[in-house]
Amino acid sequence: MKKLILSLCLTALATGLFAQSDDNYIVRCIAFYNLENLFDTIHDEGKNDFEYLPDGGNRWTALKYKHKLKKMSYAISQFGLDKSPIGAVCIGVAEVENIHCLEDLVKEPSIADRHYKPILLEGPDRRGVDVGFLYNPSYFSVSSVKGYQLNAHYSDGGVVRSRLQLLVSGYLKDDKGVVKDKIHILVNHWPSRYGGEESSRATRDTAAMLCKHIADSLYMKDPGAKIIIMGDLNDDPYNHSCAEVLGARKDRDEVEEKGFYNTMWKTLDRGIGSLAYNGSWNLFDQIIISEPLAHAPRSANEWSYWQAEIFNKRFLTVLEGKDKGTPLRTHKGGVWLNGYSDHYPTMIYLVKQK
Repeated sequence: MKKLILSLCLTALATGLFAQSDDNYIVRCIAFYNLENLFDTIHDEGKNDFEYLPDGGNRWTALKYKHKLKKMSYAISQFGLDKSPIGAVCIGVAEVENIHCLEDLVKEPSIADRHYKPILLEGPDRRGVDVGFLYNPSYFSVSSVKGYQLNAHYSDGGVVRSRLQLLVSGYLKDDKGVVKDKIHILVNHWPSRYGGEESSRATRDTAAMLCKHIADSLYMKDPGAKIIIMGDLNDDPYNHSCAEVLGARKDRDEVEEKGFYNTMWKTLDRGIGSLAYNGSWNLFDQIIISEPLAHAPRSANEWSYWQAEIFNKRFLTVLEGKDKGTPLRTHKGGVWLNGYSDHYPTMIYLVKQK
């Protein structure tokens, strides 16, 4: 709980410092949120979604689905409001069953006036969960969408049926609707640690290789490409997949040309994570940015990186009991808690001079 309080204090301090000069800047919030099993109540052929059916293990009824949509939409409605009245303009999401779930989500009253548009491409995951993307068309204009399939195997030779890596490219608009600056957002949900971190490590290393290949392809076309890699990576910033394969650095001044900066690493160093397991924190929900975005100057011509945040607000948190101070999830041990997710959202803020 002390770590949670420390994080909230640091966030408040950063907000206060910026408030002294925010009249000179436009702020945009870009977020990621693992929605923890956003399933509808209808069986999708070929998917192992039986746990989330009315007669399944979680007794997943229309009422529970409606509560889940309400919780998720309310959380999303609060993203970034401390620093920008328009909230998050782009949100990568994970653990969503299908596009219809996202269509239902964006219709919820708490975010309906944002007019978020959903994107989701179906991947080969056995349970049928995918990554997706929500964007506010008033502030982000999509130019292309592409999905990349992971080709990996477990140590026993079995095929990894993981989520697609979803690349959404487009233009981040300023308050005048100017769309000069192109941004590429790559949404990920890398293979889990099923069977143990060490035995499954190669699957996430392979996912990192694919991620780097996609980013390097963008660099090939444009050495100044502004790339945001986000997602539930099932690894921490210091793990081999992120620190070595992808090469995402802890310190911004150590990022070389066409390199990557991990905006979340130092937060974990302070003992603050996005999910808790066996009494300790992990920070799997990472946001990594390309060198041109990390080193972009503060100007009126382009967006530059300002800061990162774990959105560990009180309403998303267990307030009593043995899980006190951790994310308030939807289910635990088969019990419906009517919470939000077992992951906290993460986000970054980009700024541009007016």
